[in-house]
Amino acid sequence: MKLRKFFWPIVGSAAVIFSIWLLYHELRGVSLEEMKASFVRIRPIDWALAILSTLVAYGALAGYDRIALNYLNRKVPWLFIAIGSFTTYAISHNVGASVLSGAVVRYRAYGSKGLSAAEIGVLVAFCSFTFVIGVIFLTGLVLVIEPQVTDRFVDILPTDYSRGTGYLLLALIGLYVVGSLIRLPPLTIRGFQLRYPSLPIVARQLVIGPIEIIGAAGIVYFALPEAGNPGYLIILGIFLISFSVALLSHAPGGLGVLELVFVHALSEMDPADVIAALVVFRLLYLLVPFVIAIVVIFVFEHSRFGRD
Repeated sequence: MKLRKFFWPIVGSAAVIFSIWLLYHELRGVSLEEMKASFVRIRPIDWALAILSTLVAYGALAGYDRIALNYLNRKVPWLFIAIGSFTTYAISHNVGASVLSGAVVRYRAYGSKGLSAAEIGVLVAFCSFTFVIGVIFLTGLVLVIEPQVTDRFVDILPTDYSRGTGYLLLALIGLYVVGSLIRLPPLTIRGFQLRYPSLPIVARQLVIGPIEIIGAAGIVYFALPEAGNPGYLIILGIFLISFSVALLSHAPGGLGVLELVFVHALSEMDPADVIAALVVFRLLYLLVPFVIAIVVIFVFEHSRFGRD
């Protein structure tokens, strides 16, 4: 039990150290002055569009919780959902072990609204599943439309049959939709019944999941310079791969992992410009929300003090 408790933190730390070591070798020829210059060159309009992309992403994340609550037939005020979802993801994106850290925050928030531990567990799992659905759906679309995106990972991913892989991923999404259409029977686990999502809920998942990822990738896209920029779809494809690798590594905030994959995939661009764009991403998508979330948690816990 003790070994299991420390396993993923150790894996995450190892991933960070190894990625930063590899990234150091990728950026040996880039000076700090070059990175500063790249950061300064980001135009005000690009900052505005990156901030708008952040708002879109976090707005969609609130939609994750709203869909899960609809699935559970639970009504919670929209403002509470938005604040709770924002806090949950701002913490989990930075801390790592997103399922565990997100569950802790949600348990405190939704427990105050009368949800049971079992319901909160389903909510956490459903939100994670919505994200996975969004990743599979968007990855399939990108591979069908821009199959050459895998060429950028020739040393990491096989490039053959990229479009076929895309169609396969879209077929999996199709099967998920069909399951809803034919109304598969519920699954009972230890007295708790899991129903197959209805078609309206599945449709919302297929909209909200991709929107969150589209918004997050947009932050990087708008922060990159026009010169050498391969276009939004390519950036989206790289983001999908890098973010997935970062999540699998369990590195807090994907530190080092995200940068390594992007620098490798955008080899035609100035590495300083790529790092500057990812600094903007970390600032808007991770650090600023994290600071705000800490304040929200403090205010919430202070308001609850003496009631529990």
